[in-house]
Amino acid sequence: MTISKLRHALCLCLLGATFAVPSVAQERAVAPSSIADRLKSLYPSTRFGEINTTPWPGVFEVVMGANLAYVDETGQYFMFGHFYDMKAQRDITAERKDSLARIDFAALPLADALKEVRGTGARTLAIFSAPDCPYCRRLEAEIKGLTDVTIYTFLMPIASLHPDARSKAIAVWCSKDRIAAWHALMWRDEKVSAKDCPHPVDRNVALGDRLGVSGTPTLVAGDGRVLPGAASSAQIEAWLTRSTASAEGPVSAKGSGR
Repeated sequence: MTISKLRHALCLCLLGATFAVPSVAQERAVAPSSIADRLKSLYPSTRFGEINTTPWPGVFEVVMGANLAYVDETGQYFMFGHFYDMKAQRDITAERKDSLARIDFAALPLADALKEVRGTGARTLAIFSAPDCPYCRRLEAEIKGLTDVTIYTFLMPIASLHPDARSKAIAVWCSKDRIAAWHALMWRDEKVSAKDCPHPVDRNVALGDRLGVSGTPTLVAGDGRVLPGAASSAQIEAWLTRSTASAEGPVSAKGSGR
């Protein structure tokens, strides 16, 4: 365990008095639904997501957007930080954040994505990408050699940053060979002839917003793990083959742009 993690753990220990469980709490279990009602009553202007029990009696996990907090049963005391199981050497907060950040791959509208099967196509990967996005072009160069994978590319142009990206995305989608057109544009910077047809581009932008995809490129593994930014080919290969049961944090990747 690193020094920074140990500091977080020590903070939790020091706050133990604040979150000490009264004898009443030991005698009866407080349901998360009761905590939810209490928080809504105490903080009507604050939006709370899921509320769950934790291994620490009397302390509840509260999902607040992309963040996690911990609260006692009175709803008065909140704690922000990492929750550790020192015996098992597990960062429970990091594991939960990873779980919450996952995307249900099976629920993705794959018919709205470019589909490319390489080798056996055994592994699955979805990418939210866009023409004119420099990090997306960098990513495409990195994944050229990726094999035994089926890649679903959701064209998600951000018009506010790249005004021509939407028309280019539509041109790619409406091409006779979509993958060839995409590679020509992203690999060789070749112009794709303007075309129009029924397309999913606007739906993909709405999908990205709904899923919390805040920038391109963003990768989604078959098990729902999310990797934002233009990672290296080695990082992506390791990330794709990582066990779905791993509690490791996300692979660090270089920036993403919208």
